[in-house]
Amino acid sequence: MAGPGKQREDQRIAKLLARAGVASRREVERMIAAGRIAIDGKTLDTPATLVKSLHGVTVDGQQVGQPIPAKLYCFHKPAGVLTTERDPKGRPTIYDRLPKGLPRLMPIGRLDLNTEGLLLMTNDGGLKRQMELPASGVERTYRARAFGQISQEQLEGLIDGITIEGVRYGSIDANLERRTGRNQWIEMKLAEGKNREVRRVLEHFGLRVSRLIRTAYGPFYLGDIPKGGVEQVRQHDLVKFRQSLQ
Repeated sequence: MAGPGKQREDQRIAKLLARAGVASRREVERMIAAGRIAIDGKTLDTPATLVKSLHGVTVDGQQVGQPIPAKLYCFHKPAGVLTTERDPKGRPTIYDRLPKGLPRLMPIGRLDLNTEGLLLMTNDGGLKRQMELPASGVERTYRARAFGQISQEQLEGLIDGITIEGVRYGSIDANLERRTGRNQWIEMKLAEGKNREVRRVLEHFGLRVSRLIRTAYGPFYLGDIPKGGVEQVRQHDLVKFRQSLQ
């Protein structure tokens, strides 16, 4: 185990394991607490362990590979599955729906149980944190089917943001796409993405949301990816996007 006097190139083992695509840092900490991770055969007891590399590190007795390049995937999350590793109630999660044969992936942000559409997945903890930071201001686009009455003028007022029950929501670019009777499709673009933001804003206007689909996250689109399907983002496009964030 490395001590406090080690050189700066030492890094916390949880960070390196996340970069290697083993699991998120939080999940790695749980794995260490469960005694699943060892160095040179010695079981770790703290995620604060400092190492220069993953040489000699094993998970469940299997040697861990060195960090691999960041990869990004577009996953069409179906409604009715949770964006989580596991659920104590036994409900299905995204990991029950992801195709087999993929590397170990982590979701970037989350979609509610009944929200469907584009969920970005990555093997790289650094990319995950970078995209989730509010300061990054990455725009998300949603389409909502809602029952009730609302005008385009009311939706345009959201461009200045809105406060609901003491919670301030930032600027939303909202447009009425089409209406059939009292049902309408509304497109909403926002960069903040607070918990249940789209639903809460529309419910504030007395609308009942019956379907909510995320169609884009930054420059990445759901397109015609089938439900439960995955497409890998081209490495060139990922590099270009990361440069734009910086």
